[in-house]
Amino acid sequence: MKGLIQRVSEASVEVDGRIIGEIGPGILLLLGIEKSDTEETADKLLKKIRTYRIFSDTEGKMNLNLQQANGSLLIVSQFTLVADTKKGLRPGFSNGASPEQGKALYHYFTKQAQATDTPVQTGKFGADMKVRLLNDGPVTFLLEVN
Repeated sequence: MKGLIQRVSEASVEVDGRIIGEIGPGILLLLGIEKSDTEETADKLLKKIRTYRIFSDTEGKMNLNLQQANGSLLIVSQFTLVADTKKGLRPGFSNGASPEQGKALYHYFTKQAQATDTPVQTGKFGADMKVRLLNDGPVTFLLEVN
């Protein structure tokens, strides 16, 4: 499972001209799900995202996690994150989860996130989404768990 996290001042996701999720300061998560991923993988990634220290403390050092910074989380499914781009001029998606598996794990992940004390918003799995963000820093990390 791959999670591209971006520290944002604000972010939103729109489907069919309507904003369906938006946050103020926090993390925009683009979530890529692979064939080998399980609920255990999702739990590990969620824990890492919530505890990853990417927010500045009073001295300007990245020492605070999402909860300590009182941030929100916007979760957007991002199938293209799992693409194999090592060869050729076209991405390969053979490592990606099937649509059924991807949807099930995406919904599992979002439900687990919503069960925490972090404010959570989401995109819509499989939809054509427009994502807007104001990256703070910019600060962006690719997190991977097995």
